[in-house]
Amino acid sequence: MDKLVYTAATGLKAHMAAQAAIANNMANVSTIGFRADRVVFDRLELKGGGAELMARAPTSEEVTDADMSQGAIQQTGRSLDVAVISPDAWIAVQAADGSEAYTRRGDLEVAPSGVLQTGDGHPVMGQGGPITLPPADSVSIAADGSISIVPQGGDPNAPQALDQIKLASIKGSQTVKGLDNLLRVRGGGALPQDLTAKVQSGAVEGSNVNMTQVLVDMIENQRSYEVQANLMKEAKNLDESSASLMRLPS
Repeated sequence: MDKLVYTAATGLKAHMAAQAAIANNMANVSTIGFRADRVVFDRLELKGGGAELMARAPTSEEVTDADMSQGAIQQTGRSLDVAVISPDAWIAVQAADGSEAYTRRGDLEVAPSGVLQTGDGHPVMGQGGPITLPPADSVSIAADGSISIVPQGGDPNAPQALDQIKLASIKGSQTVKGLDNLLRVRGGGALPQDLTAKVQSGAVEGSNVNMTQVLVDMIENQRSYEVQANLMKEAKNLDESSASLMRLPS
């Protein structure tokens, strides 16, 4: 069979994967702190055995990273909500596997166990591990991430400092975004704390997904998919024509 079929098939597979990433961005247009996935297409170079002389090359697709541009700040007035206003700073959380990961999701809440966690259930890291809050009349978060509480029955005018949210800087580090929408250091490890990072209490950062651009990307990807599908049809027609010529009497 003509190699055009295999080339077109890799293109179809790549565009299907890209469509999944685009759909994921669209589904998270309202998710707090979400960073849009960026898809990159590339050509695979075949080496050896004369393969480098081939005019056709298969296609690869990869979600290389995320769009790191900042989302819009939304005022909520809720004391546990924080929006990270430093562009390179991220909130350190504990991932499901126990490792340290990073998020921009600032809709914080206190679990029944007292653990401070994000809206999707990841414990927020402090100076010595996950932050645990005792029963309190009120909780406040300062611009540097410091957490103060007024214990139950305590003096509202004398809040007590409890811990500080770890705000890590991704500047100069290689990071990768996981399927759980958390950022991690590529190859493992932890990011250094950013002592200059600031947060805004009573607000959250929205998703940075541009809905108009997502719709354009979806239409362009669909058109490219149709081109690859037509290439497969053309390869089939070429094979049928060749087979018909071979069946002609000599």
